[in-house]
Amino acid sequence: MRIVVAAVGRLKRGPEQDLAERYRARAAKSGRGVGLRALDVIEVAESRARDAGRRMLEESIALANVIPKDAATVLLDPRGEALDSGAFAKRLRGWNDAGRDVAFLVGGPDGLAPTLADQADLHLAFGALTWPHQLARVMLLEQIYRAVTILSGHPYHRE
Repeated sequence: MRIVVAAVGRLKRGPEQDLAERYRARAAKSGRGVGLRALDVIEVAESRARDAGRRMLEESIALANVIPKDAATVLLDPRGEALDSGAFAKRLRGWNDAGRDVAFLVGGPDGLAPTLADQADLHLAFGALTWPHQLARVMLLEQIYRAVTILSGHPYHRE
């Protein structure tokens, strides 16, 4: 299974980027034993359009273009489903067992176009709070790492 984290905007150099890379590297290394071939972070440019609807459309098109063929698509969405770490790991295992890659989509401040959102296999929420995109990306990569450790039986995760 290949996992792609596709996000609108760039993480600037600093602690958020360092932490995101640390969790990405940990997950990629630990994930080999549970079928993870690659964990890629792809950043797409923020739209410069003046209209919010146009920005959502342009950013959604850019994200759609980096989703691997036939991949399960997970949209980070504050109105989505809040899974615990064990349930998140089970979802990843199910997609892996089905031979599917997974694409996690982190939209811009205006969200994503309904045409892309409606096609998602899962809308995932990190609670009801609003999180900055930089932290949401770090939290997502940490949860991917945590899921890999759960699936491999590593003691990182505690119930």
